Amino acid sequence: MMVTARYNEVETAGERVYRRLRDDIVSGRLAPSEKLKLGRLKDDYGISISTLRELLNRLTSEGLIVAESARGFEVAPVSAENFKELANLRLLLEGHALQRSFALGDMDWEGRVVAAHHKLASMEKRTLTGDVRGLEVLKRYDSEFHQALLSACGSPVLLASHAAVFDKYVRYLMIAVIFRGRAAQEHQALLECALKRDAKGAQAILATHIMDCVAYTLSHTPSGLLGSRRPAIAKHRKTTGQAAIPV
Repeated sequence: MMVTARYNEVETAGERVYRRLRDDIVSGRLAPSEKLKLGRLKDDYGISISTLRELLNRLTSEGLIVAESARGFEVAPVSAENFKELANLRLLLEGHALQRSFALGDMDWEGRVVAAHHKLASMEKRTLTGDVRGLEVLKRYDSEFHQALLSACGSPVLLASHAAVFDKYVRYLMIAVIFRGRAAQEHQALLECALKRDAKGAQAILATHIMDCVAYTLSHTPSGLLGSRRPAIAKHRKTTGQAAIPV
């Protein structure tokens, strides 16, 4: 029993570090193409080299880290082309999941959607007044709302595939540090479509929501930033005074 408890404790610690690493990549705290030195990461995250390698390999399989035998590990690079590709893939997966979820969702599903939107809308109102202190929370609520909309689709594989693409898409928004205020209106429109079970309407709004966000982000991001390493990103964040943005 003691051995099992000790193993579970180590496993839980590793899982916590995995989530921290993953969040640091998605949030942009670990910059695109940044070299990941095992010694520094070991100290920063308080975990053994062997466990760290396992976690980095896991993140490599998710496409968030690149592993090269001679050069070690580095954070996955970014590009405008990849951002557009992720947007199209997100639209494909999310649009299909929306249709299934709207058809299968029950009253409990509606409750989840309404509750998730209430939290998101509250944070969006605060952000629209210029208060950017809660943007990390806003990002989490935004993700929860989109996941709630899809949660009745009945396909764990579809949900997992969408979640993986969604996080990579959000990573670009976090790096660019841009707030697109119209997203709040689109979220409200998605809620109304959900309550009316208007899947076609929701898919049309979703297409605007995603593609306008891509166009806005690319047009308002300094040239070269979506291919830059930490110095340019850090300078951009210092200029904007922000640390995250809504989806």
